[in-house]
Amino acid sequence: MKFHTFSGETPAEALKKAQVECGENALVINTKQIRKKTISASALYEVVVAIEENQAPPAKPTPAPIPLRHKSGEDVLFSLSEAAKQISQIAQATSDSGSSFPPKNTEKSHSNEGLGDIKNEITKLADKIKLIQEMFWDEKAHLRNNLAIPSEFSEIYKLAKISGMGEDHLENIMNLTLEHMPSRMKNSSETIKRYFQVLLRKLIPVRVEEEMPKGSKKVMMFVGPTGVGKTTTIAKLAARYSYIQEKRAKVGIITLDTYRIGAVEQLFQYAKMMRLPIEDVVEPSDFNNALSSLGHCDVILIDTVGSSQYDKDKLLKLNKFIQSSNFQIDVNLVLSAGSKLEDLKEIYKNFSFLDIDTLIFTKFDETKVFGTIFSLIYDIDKPVSYFSIGQEVPDDIVAASSDFLVECILDGFEKKRGEHGKSSK
Repeated sequence: MKFHTFSGETPAEALKKAQVECGENALVINTKQIRKKTISASALYEVVVAIEENQAPPAKPTPAPIPLRHKSGEDVLFSLSEAAKQISQIAQATSDSGSSFPPKNTEKSHSNEGLGDIKNEITKLADKIKLIQEMFWDEKAHLRNNLAIPSEFSEIYKLAKISGMGEDHLENIMNLTLEHMPSRMKNSSETIKRYFQVLLRKLIPVRVEEEMPKGSKKVMMFVGPTGVGKTTTIAKLAARYSYIQEKRAKVGIITLDTYRIGAVEQLFQYAKMMRLPIEDVVEPSDFNNALSSLGHCDVILIDTVGSSQYDKDKLLKLNKFIQSSNFQIDVNLVLSAGSKLEDLKEIYKNFSFLDIDTLIFTKFDETKVFGTIFSLIYDIDKPVSYFSIGQEVPDDIVAASSDFLVECILDGFEKKRGEHGKSSK
């Protein structure tokens, strides 16, 4: 076995030189930084590789590699991909040979020896992948706010970052994971992901949907900016409470949204189809009369005019309705899942004087990032009660669960998950 040393300004550059000089079959033995970057000099990394003594050098000289300043990530990932393919091929060979082993004792010993060799090769290749992964991860360390994250955590860190989770929240949670996760679990990306999922679930406050005690009454007001889907959400919940749940409730609807004729007509049409009583109110002085006329209902759902979080006049008028009521009102802030985290925070800040009780997130089918939802509720510590996951009334709404949200954050939204949640109610 012969050892060769190569150096470069980045680990990837040194690795590329080794591959060009010694071929793809060379084994990476070690990589380290031998000089740190300074104002006058670039960093220097060293890679040590080994090749068999009888291994022939490449038949033809390989052209000089293209400088890796802009392509180092691609080259490293290509090597990683090739090594992964080799593992897959060896694993497949193991599976195929295992299914065709003869039962004779004379052949079993030869098969076991062959399996041992294959396992050794898989171990070597797995180590090679890990080294390449560490080199690529270390090279990008300066992009992670100096957070010391082991390479085994790179997958879960990237998934959480892509999800739109706030940088400060991600850093806090990664520190919690690194600090409290048992060391025996840190060698597998799969166990790391499961532990991270459990930790996230514990940090998500959820209001569990429960059956109402007999004789009780619930008055729910839905507030939020224009276009988030308050009216459609009310129609979905009206159907859920009055027809879909095992214990059906008497539901009534009040609309305060008299500014938009289309919205009023839409809600009246939904109420007519479901045979539910509905009242429209213009002034706070008429609000209690409408509530009293629906006094026979178990659940009263109140639609409000959509307003910008900066429209103080409309928000103050909403507060007058709440203050004038003789009933305890449960205020639900309805937000779009696709909104930017900064916008979500600003909306909550300006609506919060209405004493928000819980959050409802809509339009799950219109976004691919859900870490923003986590960051908001982690920041404000308000429970989430429902997720609206599509356009269909009444089907596309589910009771919020931390499991469902965490799966959306790390694996993306799949409507079938929501359908499974609906079927369990």
